[in-house]
Amino acid sequence: MTRTAEGGPVSRVKGMLRRVEHTYAADGGRPIRGYLVAMSAFAAYTTGWALLVRRRPLPDRPVPWDVALTAVATFRLSRLLSKASVTSPLRAPFTTFVGPQGPAELHEEARSDDRKATVGELVTCPFCVSVWVASSLTAGQLLWPRATRTAMGALTALAGADALQLTYGALVDRTTGG
Repeated sequence: MTRTAEGGPVSRVKGMLRRVEHTYAADGGRPIRGYLVAMSAFAAYTTGWALLVRRRPLPDRPVPWDVALTAVATFRLSRLLSKASVTSPLRAPFTTFVGPQGPAELHEEARSDDRKATVGELVTCPFCVSVWVASSLTAGQLLWPRATRTAMGALTALAGADALQLTYGALVDRTTGG
């Protein structure tokens, strides 16, 4: 018994994805297939890290200081990658510039091209980027703890400096009426 390409398993999966995509968002505005590819890429990425760190001893539980340091460093690096003016060339192939969005940050929108839309959404979303960043920093702490903690310390200092700059600017505006 042979199966033709038209009725084969790949064809059936594609048909199922089209039906799910259509019933999920009737206007077709959600790139479900792109999200599936992004999830698969993340699974492959984290599997790669897991394979690299599998022979490393894992701590019994996370050290609270490392969790806090990772959280602040993840926040800062995610915003740097997804919103900063200086990193816009990394996002440009997948986004369109809309305008400024706060101090040294940009508002960009994902391109509407199906192949670039999902990547555009991912790279402009600090919440989405933070999943990749936190995974990378966590793996880095297991593989290269000193170097990773040093980099996370610098990112945390940068986040603190940003908070101080914004606080100072708000205080100047408040006292000068600006």
